[in-house]
Amino acid sequence: MIPYGRHDISQHDIDAVLDVLKSDFLTQGPKVPLFEKAISEKVGSKHAVAFNSATSALHVACLALDLGPGDTLWTSPISFVASANAALYCGADVDFVDIDFDSNNISVEKLRIKLERANVEGLLPKVVMPVHMAGFSCDMKAIFELSKEYGFRIIEDASHAIGASYKNESVGCCRYSDITVFSFHPVKIITTAEGGAATTNDSKLFERLILLRSHGVTRDPSLMDVNPHGDWYYQQIDLGFNYRMTEMQAALGCAQMFRLDQFVAKRNLLAKRYFDRLSDLPLCLPLESLDVYSSYHLYIIKLTDDAFIQRKQLFDGMRKREIGVNVHYIPIYAHPYYQKLGFSSSDFPESERFYNSAISIPIYPNLTDKNFEYIVNSLRTLISPI
Repeated sequence: MIPYGRHDISQHDIDAVLDVLKSDFLTQGPKVPLFEKAISEKVGSKHAVAFNSATSALHVACLALDLGPGDTLWTSPISFVASANAALYCGADVDFVDIDFDSNNISVEKLRIKLERANVEGLLPKVVMPVHMAGFSCDMKAIFELSKEYGFRIIEDASHAIGASYKNESVGCCRYSDITVFSFHPVKIITTAEGGAATTNDSKLFERLILLRSHGVTRDPSLMDVNPHGDWYYQQIDLGFNYRMTEMQAALGCAQMFRLDQFVAKRNLLAKRYFDRLSDLPLCLPLESLDVYSSYHLYIIKLTDDAFIQRKQLFDGMRKREIGVNVHYIPIYAHPYYQKLGFSSSDFPESERFYNSAISIPIYPNLTDKNFEYIVNSLRTLISPI
């Protein structure tokens, strides 16, 4: 089976992990800070904090912004459930803003309309979480301008988007947000096996992220309510979590960072080749923009209304050919848990349209020319059999 995504592990990556296994530190050693430094330097943020998953990073990002009971977070319905779940973990409510069908991202116009209505009703969100779907950045400047008008904070869910850029600046620089979160799951742009990171330019938020990542425990005397009893002394000053990244994960991440630009460039090359080969078919191909350099975590095609084949037929046909296509994502509001919260699909027509037409085809740096040709020819055969 040709997968839709695949990690790329080199001997350099393996050696980096083996070096840690032979060292004195398997956790809470020097590699995690090195990885954090590499991330912050790459994206241009003042701070980066590594976590054991992007879900953990999203959760703590919400807590760092004091999201809690009585508050609401708005996000895109076209994302993995972790985006919305992070708010629920904090005891907050969740609502969704429908997408722009062309970009697959949260619609700025629909966000503006929803904010105007919520302002009248006294129901404005405390946090908005735009999701950079498939590695294509949302229009963050427009969302940031709305945040100044309506007073909400911003967490960028950039799980798909390390290595991407927006208006010639790296996603993660936090010019237009409070916190940005990345994922390093094996199918993402770079991997630490499981893992994530949050970037920010706010020193107070950075301190909160660090504190909540590790049980809410501090060894900083300035944060304690008494003088330390000795060098051994620590205090738990908040309710935190064990969300730390291991040294092995960080070592792998450091090694992978050396090839980040190479990975993203190869994904863009593959995306261009797909565009050249598929643009004559009844498909909506990924949006291109002068403002955005996508990381192409996913390559999502959408069947147009005049395509004679249905999405399920295409999915089944590709799978029968051992091509691991997938659907990213089932709208969050459609899951049984969220249905119980009262969401209706009729409120999100563009998300419904997306879900009924979208399919992710394989894209990853070590996709071979032979497999690429097989994927393209299979698509052409199924979509235009005559």
